[in-house]
Amino acid sequence: MPMSEAIEIYDDRMGAMVRPGASLLLLADGSVHSEGPVYFHEDDSVVWSDAHGNRLLRWSASDGVSILRDVSDYQSGNYRDLEGRLVACSSGKRAIIRREHDGQWKVLVDRYQGKQLNSPNDLVVKRDGTIWFTDPPYGITEPNQGYGGEQEQPGCFVYRFDEATGAIDAVVTDMVRPNGLAFSPDEQLLYVSDTAAFNIPQGPHHIRVYEVVNGVSVSNGRVFAVIEPGEPDGLRVDEQGNIFTSSKDSVQVYAPDGTRLGKILVPETSANLTFGGQKRDRLFITAGKSLYAIELNTCGVQ
Repeated sequence: MPMSEAIEIYDDRMGAMVRPGASLLLLADGSVHSEGPVYFHEDDSVVWSDAHGNRLLRWSASDGVSILRDVSDYQSGNYRDLEGRLVACSSGKRAIIRREHDGQWKVLVDRYQGKQLNSPNDLVVKRDGTIWFTDPPYGITEPNQGYGGEQEQPGCFVYRFDEATGAIDAVVTDMVRPNGLAFSPDEQLLYVSDTAAFNIPQGPHHIRVYEVVNGVSVSNGRVFAVIEPGEPDGLRVDEQGNIFTSSKDSVQVYAPDGTRLGKILVPETSANLTFGGQKRDRLFITAGKSLYAIELNTCGVQ
């Protein structure tokens, strides 16, 4: 089977994911720092954040690139909720926000135990409608990622927010800089990346995995994989439970047993990714200033 120059294969399981003749396509460039892609099947489009450029962008094959928000209050991670609304992390507002059906933006949650969140970075919406999100301090500490301010939380946690009840709970409290996250296909495992090595000497650059307990909490956290070169950031999972994670040189692919199966090489540092296309077999990658895509023989879970 022909092997694309964009893919390195270390295991036959990766070979099965490679579509003959597949190549990495550049769809858009010109961002300051591309992040947080989310796919909309209704119009075959991708919405993503120019996180450091303080804009929200959209791409479609028919319309090309357009600007959805300028200024976006430093949106980072994006996702869809069960009604198809765009839910986002706003590092500027230090909040989880949502675009309502009328186009207006609403703050869903911005505090935990009466104190401001740090700067929500990435999120997923579980099948029960709850929002799970990471809260590192980058919007406070890093230029062009937020409006600064003081950190009020005692640490950087992963939260579970239930809009139906208004409850917000810190479900992961043992990480340094939690960043990207994704559930296994059956939602019994939660994977979370730690990007502390970005600006903390000897800080972790790994993915941890937790067992989900009764759908509302986690236990038995452990290191799933150490990511090199660079740090893991955004990650997604396919229907077989394989983990696709960003890294400095590529999107790296890991089997559920922790075996690194291969790499999808990217010419810029990848930050995040999502599956899309009508069959969910097209991987969209935000990297550096750009948005890329590649066709695969596997389907993503969203």
